[in-house]
Amino acid sequence: MQARILKFLLVTGILFGFHITDIMAVYANEEPLVTVSRQWSKAVIQDDQVEDLPDLDGGSENSGRDPQQPVDLRILQQRYPDIFFLQGPTDQKRVALTFDDGPDPRFSNGVLDVLKLYNVPATFFVLGSRAVANPEIVKRMQNEGHVIGNHTYSHPNLVQESHLETLEREVTRTEDALKDIIGYRTKLFRPPYGFLYNELVEKLGEMNYYVIAWSVDSLDWQEDPPEVIASKVLDNIQPGAIILMHDGAESGGDRTNTIESLHQIIPALQEQGYEFVIVPELLNIPYKK
Repeated sequence: MQARILKFLLVTGILFGFHITDIMAVYANEEPLVTVSRQWSKAVIQDDQVEDLPDLDGGSENSGRDPQQPVDLRILQQRYPDIFFLQGPTDQKRVALTFDDGPDPRFSNGVLDVLKLYNVPATFFVLGSRAVANPEIVKRMQNEGHVIGNHTYSHPNLVQESHLETLEREVTRTEDALKDIIGYRTKLFRPPYGFLYNELVEKLGEMNYYVIAWSVDSLDWQEDPPEVIASKVLDNIQPGAIILMHDGAESGGDRTNTIESLHQIIPALQEQGYEFVIVPELLNIPYKK
């Protein structure tokens, strides 16, 4: 009789142990399941934000530009000094902030908020496709004292495309779209990735455009921490500088650090006695056709 009782207790203990193990496994797996759920929700939100955002035809800045080989535009500036600009006069402590690839509803308003906070004007080189998708942001840029430039319609690599028809189509389509939004035809153009060659510059001159390049590259598309982005600007600044930054990104890109870096760049330069101006004022050129 005692043997039967001991056998019963042993079997019951084993079964109970299995049950406890199952319960512990469920609780052990609960947090990862929650984490996966949160990550999935974040991905869905990001997808929703970019669902209607036209992407960059030529690929991201990371794929289009090599950070170890910065774009050297000095030869084009020397060949076409009346069309092609890298910087303004160096006899006054004035600089121009410029932003490419917007309007981007994820980041452009954040950039505009910071500029408004510090009462700083900027020049935005916008994509026609994104301007059509987000005209209210372009209008906000204009209403808050910023100037709009042409950055093509879909951000192709113009050198890789290698024919004038692509340039003319991309530029004209954007010019027409912007005219409907801001009420004028801009004379300012910046090529995607900074890629141009002689014939393209000459064609832009025929189309009554100024080509605006840059002298200080923040390399913010690498998505470094804000202090690194700020350092790349502040360590290379000089009077007359045209500073390249981005308020737009490819579908998987993030310009949050760009926005944060402005809180370091703007006050630091103002403390050094620099004045922020729009590109046309820096270069003393018209911006309307």
